[in-house]
Amino acid sequence: MRVRLTAMLMLLALGATALGISAVASTSEPSGEPIPEDVAMATFAGGCFWCTEAAFDQTEGVYEAISGYTGGSLEDPSYEQVTSGTTGHFEAVQVSYDPEQISYDELLTIYWRTVDPTDDGGQNTDRGSQYRTAIFVHDDEQAELAEASREALAASGRFDKPIVTQILAAAPFYEAEEYHQDFYLKAPDYYEAYVEGSQRYPFLERIWGDEETEG
Repeated sequence: MRVRLTAMLMLLALGATALGISAVASTSEPSGEPIPEDVAMATFAGGCFWCTEAAFDQTEGVYEAISGYTGGSLEDPSYEQVTSGTTGHFEAVQVSYDPEQISYDELLTIYWRTVDPTDDGGQNTDRGSQYRTAIFVHDDEQAELAEASREALAASGRFDKPIVTQILAAAPFYEAEEYHQDFYLKAPDYYEAYVEGSQRYPFLERIWGDEETEG
């Protein structure tokens, strides 16, 4: 289902290009504020990057969330290459944020409430190594906070299986194709159909109840 929806959007984009228009223009309004050079960065792999991006994108204190690929061996991979499962890359989201407005611990809380951290083969109905969960840390402080957060989650008793989310050193991050960026805004009907088919919300509701963060 995920591949079929993406292919449909690609066809729409190609058709629009031929006509010289943007058929999938984002409905979001640009903030008009430049991102500071010393902005803090966080990188999360949470299965489908459409959902992970949506969870962070409209969070106060977050400048932007970019969908992309990281953790693998192939330089500047395409979506098709990553979905083949042969590159070692994760679908991930790189978050630029203001630590004066939102802390890294708060970002971790959002992250845990959008994933199944016990699934080492993908997320929900999305299967494959590219959909594994991982936290890519950018410095020692993030590493310590991520480790403590993962340990606290494991001790919480919310899950009846071990937490398998990896904590890895940040690797080169390659932005995904433009049609993937802000997908939840560009193609809301397709996005909602995908999310519904993935069984993402029922799982999060069962684990977190009213505490889950919807993407």
